[in-house]
Amino acid sequence: MSDMTVNNVKVALIQQSNTDDVQDNISKLFRNIRYCAGQGAELIILPELHNSLYFCQTEDPQMFDLAETIPGRSTHIFGMLAQELGVVLVLSLFEKRTAGLYHNTAVVIERDGNIAGCYRKMHIPDDPAYYEKFYFTPGDLGFKPISTSLGKLGVLVCWDQWYPEAARLMTLAGAELLIYPTAIGWEAMDSSEEQARQHDAWLTAQRGHAIYNGLNLIAVNRVGYEADPSGQTRGITFWGSSFVAGPQGEMLEIASDTGEANLITEINLHRSEVVRRWWPFLRDRRIDAYNDITQRLID
Repeated sequence: MSDMTVNNVKVALIQQSNTDDVQDNISKLFRNIRYCAGQGAELIILPELHNSLYFCQTEDPQMFDLAETIPGRSTHIFGMLAQELGVVLVLSLFEKRTAGLYHNTAVVIERDGNIAGCYRKMHIPDDPAYYEKFYFTPGDLGFKPISTSLGKLGVLVCWDQWYPEAARLMTLAGAELLIYPTAIGWEAMDSSEEQARQHDAWLTAQRGHAIYNGLNLIAVNRVGYEADPSGQTRGITFWGSSFVAGPQGEMLEIASDTGEANLITEINLHRSEVVRRWWPFLRDRRIDAYNDITQRLID
């Protein structure tokens, strides 16, 4: 735990569907953020790349026009809102670092409207309908928690959620809460059985991160159908299901897989201390025997 001795935090997860109208998406986010703050939320998390449609379904150079600098327009307007409402916001932006260098970047805005810190997505997928390597350079900021008035936030992004190393390194660096802005869904050609397996794996993997690190975990997904502009696939139906899990993997709240939601719940950060006394996984790690983990494959 940090020296700030914050125990209970009221968090809000904004599960939203988007259109191709960026300003309309941002206006909707503002309304939802105001609603959540009005319900007492102190920490409000938005889904991955929340200002636009999920543009990575195709490789289109024109989509780079969506990118922005950090600081920039979004950090300014969301920063003003955070200051007005006195809340901590977790944003997910398409960052233009310089010409030809772009990142998928999470930004934490403190209550005073200033940028508390950033995390650049480390693991970049390249799958049908998820052509992110075309757009994003892998992150170079490492797995470092972002200190806020509510504690140290271990912010990761979407594809990072499949890598236990990322969650563990955030934990070892002092994260008090794991947070995953996400954009994940079903490709329409998958069978219902395959869709169920994917959805269950997504929930199970992240609950595992919560368990073996003894931390509360928040995953915030977008929801709704987005067509593939190229017509090569049948588009993505984002499966929502934004959730909060406790440090034993217990489901504290979960949203619908079909509808928009402002999911609000209170989490107890101190419970990590209690659970880690019962399950001292960090104590029993054999760090003397893990050198090979940095190898691509062990011969």
